[in-house]
Amino acid sequence: MADKQPPKDADVIIVGGGLAGLTAGVALSASGVPVTVLEKAPILGGRARSWRDEKTGDAVTVGPHIFLSEYPNMRKLLRILDTEDKIVWQKDKFITIVDGQKEIDIRIAPLPPPFNFLPAILANPDFFPAKDILSNNLVSLVCMQLSEDDVMRLDNHDALSVLRALGVTENYIRRFWSFTCQAIMNTPIECCSAGALLRFFHFMISRRKYDVGFADGGLGDMFAPQCADIIEKTGGRVILNTGVSTILEQDGPAAGVVLEDGTEMRADQVIATLPPTDLPGILPAAWMDREPFSGLSAFEPSPYISTYIWFDRKLTSQQFWARNYDENDMNCDFYDYANIYTDRASENSLITTNCIYSRRLEHLSDEEVVQKTIDELAEYLPQAREAKVTHSFVSRIPMAIHCPKPGTEQKRPAPRTPIKNFFLAGDWIRTEVPSSMESACNAGWQAAECVLADRGTPRQFLEPMKPPQGFAWLLWKTSPALRKLPYFSGKNHLR
Repeated sequence: MADKQPPKDADVIIVGGGLAGLTAGVALSASGVPVTVLEKAPILGGRARSWRDEKTGDAVTVGPHIFLSEYPNMRKLLRILDTEDKIVWQKDKFITIVDGQKEIDIRIAPLPPPFNFLPAILANPDFFPAKDILSNNLVSLVCMQLSEDDVMRLDNHDALSVLRALGVTENYIRRFWSFTCQAIMNTPIECCSAGALLRFFHFMISRRKYDVGFADGGLGDMFAPQCADIIEKTGGRVILNTGVSTILEQDGPAAGVVLEDGTEMRADQVIATLPPTDLPGILPAAWMDREPFSGLSAFEPSPYISTYIWFDRKLTSQQFWARNYDENDMNCDFYDYANIYTDRASENSLITTNCIYSRRLEHLSDEEVVQKTIDELAEYLPQAREAKVTHSFVSRIPMAIHCPKPGTEQKRPAPRTPIKNFFLAGDWIRTEVPSSMESACNAGWQAAECVLADRGTPRQFLEPMKPPQGFAWLLWKTSPALRKLPYFSGKNHLR
């Protein structure tokens, strides 16, 4: 006679109420599978959570984020939640780079890629000297033909060494590649996987257009309450202030969780959406010798500091800009939410910044961070020195994303683990895009698909990325030619 099984508390338990967990919860709820979402924090949203500032009433987010129009999976979630119209798109340009008070607008022309960036390059010869641009030709050729297998091979090398080996000038590495690496990969170029960086460049030069967007209000307000509402209306639960101590296993497979107060919650399946730095703390010791869990220590967190400053006047009409890259700068990108939020009561500037890979500046006090931010801001907007600061706060985030160091792309795990009934989701899962909101949603859809497949009710949620377009598409389709390039032929030490 079989042993009597204890009653289950949920069909599926999702550990973590960030973007990945809530995306998976929405997908499973829509498929008739009740879920229980367990979130340790008092609010949902994870690293995209938001709240109202107590003094000003403005919506603030743990750190500023951007949307990219060509990333489909975050937008799919917002369409389901009926909040996609809360994205404020910057349609007239891709980005503004500031060098002192000089503005370099990067606009995308209606030309087939990769030529759609050419007019902006030609319009700014001082910023993009011809010698530097020509030095990037081989990299562009390689990237337009890049396959995921190539990404994994390049993952063994750092981006700086590969760019130098492919002939890119030091000036262009500093001005373009170092900035792109810091802003997108959140890691210094000498520490970044070449595969991870060049994959993003493949995406960047292979699409006709990119619109950059921002949340019209708190980012978490665009998805967290709406996801919770869907989950609860379909019989699920969202439980806050509830941490998980360990995953419960029963003769091998996952069978639920043990909460921090010692309570056992049983379930048919478990999805863990914690960052790789936190995941080992809830895994049974017996699992830690197995892949992918044994490789979690490779995922080093990239910390960042976001500074919010309220001024007594309007400083600019710009929505979003970035400083010309200098490794000695504190901040990388800047946002004025007075030009983004459509229903904000005041027109006075509310400027937010991102200090990325901030470990070198962790010794600074909040007051010093604010002052240094004002100093950098005033190089572009001198009136910032005369303006009165009416309010400020500094948000210190231990992990923006994981640092995509050489070797980490190969270690990013699939949602399905070797443990039966146990799945992973999060922006660090293997999604073929950089760790981001898009990657988190991508992983959430994938995890839900795995759960449903195991339940015998397969369903597809993941939105595939559009293929390359224009001339880049032609090169991508002839990708076997890539193997004939000297870089891939084994004739140098970067094979």
